Amino acid sequence: MVGELGDGLSLTETHRFANGPVRVHDTLHWDILGLHREILYGLRLAGPARSIGIDSWAIDYGLIDARGALIGNPVHYRDARTTGVRERVLADIGSADMYDISGLQFLPFNTVYQLLADQLADAETMLLIPDLLSYWLTGEIGAELTNASTTGLLDVRTQNWAYPLMDRLGLPPGLLPPLRVPGDSERLRPEVAEDIGWAGTVTAVASHDTASAVAAVPTTYPDFAYISCGTWSLAGVELRVPVLTAESREAGFTNEAGIDGTVRYLRNVMGLWLLQESLRAWGQPELGPLLAAAAQAPPFAALVNPDTPIFLPPGDMPARIAAECRRTGQEPPGDLPGFVRCVLESLALGHRMAIRQAIELSGQRVNTIHLVGGGSRNALLCQLTADACGLPVVAGPTEATALGNVLVQARAAGEIGGLPEMRALVAATQNLTYYEPRGEDWAEAEARIHR
Repeated sequence: MVGELGDGLSLTETHRFANGPVRVHDTLHWDILGLHREILYGLRLAGPARSIGIDSWAIDYGLIDARGALIGNPVHYRDARTTGVRERVLADIGSADMYDISGLQFLPFNTVYQLLADQLADAETMLLIPDLLSYWLTGEIGAELTNASTTGLLDVRTQNWAYPLMDRLGLPPGLLPPLRVPGDSERLRPEVAEDIGWAGTVTAVASHDTASAVAAVPTTYPDFAYISCGTWSLAGVELRVPVLTAESREAGFTNEAGIDGTVRYLRNVMGLWLLQESLRAWGQPELGPLLAAAAQAPPFAALVNPDTPIFLPPGDMPARIAAECRRTGQEPPGDLPGFVRCVLESLALGHRMAIRQAIELSGQRVNTIHLVGGGSRNALLCQLTADACGLPVVAGPTEATALGNVLVQARAAGEIGGLPEMRALVAATQNLTYYEPRGEDWAEAEARIHR
């Protein structure tokens, strides 16, 4: 994506490519070399630009040896190698201590658990995915702060690596690279500049895609909640200090770093992954007609808790949804629109619970929910979220992550001011859609998914 600031703010897509996992024997990998190849091709198409910013999903990483070479393809977070690791760590360290140090939700695939399941004998440095790609472009090693905060190895109070925790876990402290913050920059390596046809700078942005998306929430007031909705739904509020109470820990909330010292206080909800995998199992039917039919399907016919662990791995999602319906005493949906309605209502309930708890646990006042990312194009999901939460939903921008990425680069170049000015520009220049709650009672529906 090429971003331009002139009279407004615009994005132009120059290259889009697939990013799918690759299973080799029993391990699920990312095709990181394929991603690097496509990035170089996209940079050639993009032409000269003032700077480059890279964001990606969180948690996953590559290992670099003493020669600076990659040790194997990074493993996908949905791989089963971390099975049981989280439970062993929490039994050893204690959940209260782990949460007090990192402030993170105990997801089974957090970086800390992946490292403990990995082979580290030849590893010199761990680089999270955006940092690895940046290293190949610039030759410089570092760990951008917002993504580092998702590893479980960053001290949530000091915003430095938690070396005492690493020592307790038996992880080599030298594995973690120096931290850097959004706005830091490095020059492209000469051979990369020659390859793509232009010289430039790689600017550290909020390299966790959700952190970039939250930076681009189109608001001019502070009383908002956000849902960054794609494969995952990251639902929460923006704070200045972390919430590290026992209640927050038990509710599964996470305190991740945003830009300018903000805290992304949120919970991960399984997200549109349930719909994406269902569509794949059905042979990729056209989504538009399915959504139109789902809007006319009977409400609350079947509901599931979207965070049920059986929904995490790839596979036959409709069969798992049907099995979960039967387990909870419900008749599974009888047709595809019914399944889509079940998924979207269940996801709206996940949003409802996460936003309500974020408000209760943080004390943050909320008047509006901003739903950004790919899910903002799904009008039925947006309306159901407004209904379930009982709050207005502002949907858009779809490309919030790319906008946040570009705006942090522009700020580093002195082209725009701080976070309020960045968000005001997004609000003034992007297409937004507004959904008002219809006053429906979702309490009984919520009770059903806790059976």
